[in-house]
Amino acid sequence: MSTEPSTVSASPNANGSATAIPVASKPPVAPAKKAVRKAAKKAPAKAPASKKAVTKAVTKALPKGAVKPTVQPKPKVVAKPAAEQKLKKPKLVRDSFTFPKDEYQAIAGLKQKALSLQHSAKKSEILRAGLMLLNGLNDKAFLAALAKVPALKTGRPAKS
Repeated sequence: MSTEPSTVSASPNANGSATAIPVASKPPVAPAKKAVRKAAKKAPAKAPASKKAVTKAVTKALPKGAVKPTVQPKPKVVAKPAAEQKLKKPKLVRDSFTFPKDEYQAIAGLKQKALSLQHSAKKSEILRAGLMLLNGLNDKAFLAALAKVPALKTGRPAKS
């Protein structure tokens, strides 16, 4: 392949005389690429089912003596381990509860206890930890814990 200019165009310069500017022509296309293009034009609208079918179609379209194109294998995609995959965050629900004042202060006491153990905890974390503990109880212990909790009147407390 040569990159010599095949055509020359003339353009006027500042003093009005024409100057020859070389224009590079397109490099010739390799016979294998031409064969691939021909095979693509002749191919039906559907894509061939396998690599063998593609190679066979290209080989038929090649002129005799032309070098056969090589098919590069696609790199295999490695699946990420489960630990690296993005974990879905649980959907959060906002709610409000009514507590007796002494139980509300018990939450504050548990927060102070967590701080003394070098672990800061939010109210919601303490309540969720309590739910986990209740969930882990057997039926008899769970009913005993529920029996210790007095029933409350539902709704907002009256303004004082």
